[in-house]
Amino acid sequence: VQLQASGGGLVQPGGSLKLSCVASGSISSINVMGWYRQAPDKQRDVVAVISSGGSTYYADSVKGRFTISRDNAQNTAYLQMNSLKPEDTAVYYCNIVSAIGSHYWGQGTLVTVSS
Repeated sequence: VQLQASGGGLVQPGGSLKLSCVASGSISSINVMGWYRQAPDKQRDVVAVISSGGSTYYADSVKGRFTISRDNAQNTAYLQMNSLKPEDTAVYYCNIVSAIGSHYWGQGTLVTVSS
């Protein structure tokens, strides 16, 4: 199973970015899809997750600004990030949990929020 994340880049404070994560390979069913982030010298933390049924969870720091969505037919997760702040700067990783509980991680995409 491979996860390909894309969409990161440099954006000014207040700007927007949309991340995408495509899962491919031998995976029969995806349960949870999520986004995590890791800033320099900090631990990796959850940003948002979405279940196969569409239930979502957001970290308090991104509520109201970020939106997670998924396309089950395409095995793709998205993270729409609005009103970006410098503290959102991090490497963003996508994660999936298969129906049998296996975890997979993408390679990460760097988001830099700076003027």
